[in-house]
Amino acid sequence: MTFSNGGGLQTQGFRVDVPHAGTTEAEIARLFVAACRLLMVEHVELSNVRVFAEPHLGTPAGPSEGRPRLRWVELNHVIADGMVTYPGLPEPEITPHLTREASRNIYAEGTEFTIDRISMLGNTGTYLDSPFHRYADGTDLAGLALERLADLPAVVVRTAGSGVRGVEVDALQDFDVAGRAVLLHTGGDRRWGQPGYAQDAPYLSEAGARWLAGHGAALVGIDAVNIDDVAPESAGARPAHSVLLDAGIPVVEHLTGLAELPPTGALFSAVPPRISAFGTFPVRAYATVPA
Repeated sequence: MTFSNGGGLQTQGFRVDVPHAGTTEAEIARLFVAACRLLMVEHVELSNVRVFAEPHLGTPAGPSEGRPRLRWVELNHVIADGMVTYPGLPEPEITPHLTREASRNIYAEGTEFTIDRISMLGNTGTYLDSPFHRYADGTDLAGLALERLADLPAVVVRTAGSGVRGVEVDALQDFDVAGRAVLLHTGGDRRWGQPGYAQDAPYLSEAGARWLAGHGAALVGIDAVNIDDVAPESAGARPAHSVLLDAGIPVVEHLTGLAELPPTGALFSAVPPRISAFGTFPVRAYATVPA
């Protein structure tokens, strides 16, 4: 460690409490500085970092000193009657099964309920694709393990504003994606609900999908109409779906709000209901970010 006013400090075997196993080295460095209550720190260099679980009394200013403050970020579109998710697919229909007025004849005086019915495709709003969506012998929604869907350390890959549609390996290769949710912030959600949402939409290239699968990504999400290129020239090919789902990596499409997340440090969740023999279903995708 070096200081802006001169001098330095070196320690060995120092331990700090971290909020989760995916805590980055930059976050660990900040926790170290806070734990030592140091000022005017210019640079911190870590080596031989190891994250492990053990009973501990807590590091001053660390996450065990009171509950850590979190910021919650919604990353999903709201589902409403008649909304368009993927142009050309049927819209959801939301109708009452039992109205409040009708329920007054069933329940005690002063008590009323509403029971509603929704008819929709699994591909509605912000949704998750399981391997069963692409492969008949793939894992369905009911078989997905929670550790692949909830509280995943997130990596946000930003191409929004670059003018590039396809997310290629060069945009991914500087990130450690193993065991992480890789969220592609392309800016495609700006046209959500508009006629041009699916036109010239961003996507993940086949090479990018193979790189993510080969480097152990746990989940891949995108804030666009599809993880694949759906332009007419693609002729219906879906290489990113095929590669990722064949590797058992769930895909989340139609995300939004990714500009609210830091490149690393957030925890991402997108959990669908457990439905057997079903491949795709809406999720309430969200992230928590240390405040």
